Amino acid sequence: MNVEVPLSGGDVTEGVVRVGDTVRRPVGPHSPAVHGLLRHLERVGFEAPRLLGVDDRGREILSWVPGEAPGRPLPHYAVTEEALVGVARLLRGYHEAVSSYEAPEGAPWDTVASNLDGKPEIIGHCDVTPENVVFRGGRPVALIDFDLARPTTRLYDVVTALRHWAPIADPCDRDGPLYGVDVGRRLRVFCDSYGLDRGARRVLLVAARTRFERSYEAMRFRAEHVGGGWARIWHAGAGPRIRRAQDWLERNWDELDACLN
Repeated sequence: MNVEVPLSGGDVTEGVVRVGDTVRRPVGPHSPAVHGLLRHLERVGFEAPRLLGVDDRGREILSWVPGEAPGRPLPHYAVTEEALVGVARLLRGYHEAVSSYEAPEGAPWDTVASNLDGKPEIIGHCDVTPENVVFRGGRPVALIDFDLARPTTRLYDVVTALRHWAPIADPCDRDGPLYGVDVGRRLRVFCDSYGLDRGARRVLLVAARTRFERSYEAMRFRAEHVGGGWARIWHAGAGPRIRRAQDWLERNWDELDACLN
């Protein structure tokens, strides 16, 4: 008999369970697009969940990626500079892996979510939070949870990752080990490790400002019209956290900008 173990890492997708060496997840409107992306990542050898099919309850079957995805509060191994470097390189590796993917026209990506202006360059992960990075031996090795993947820019994915990993956040909303970190230095380390060019660095903070504003509106829309986990996150204070992060970014703009350029 297969024992189903509920997985609690995701904030939004409900009903995710582990069964042996597989993960079962409800199929949603964006699943066909995500499945095509996962098949591509398997073909090119990027470490991510492998699509194994659909079970008799209509749930997608994904391979279990061995390792640890950091929970809250963040463990020490997830907040070191070595981890920051590793996440940046992992994201760059993902972008290189996905750069050869041509998504089918009309693929049903999640288009409610925020984006930056400009022509999409890749299918971004768009949710590189600690909960979606798998570590082994203290080293980030894989990405999971591609529900928010969609056409976007490399810079959007970088900014989204930095929101959580630098972190670009008011100190009162950071995990304890990140409360007093030098965010400017961590921005620089991440960008150096990713290999972000000077042109992108010059507009990174502007992109972060835009992302915060659009993320606020997108999350409010999801809370009001989608409900479920999105509503729980919103009512738990997601909106005020975004506004505090925006204010902190503006207050520290010059110092952060000097670190990037």
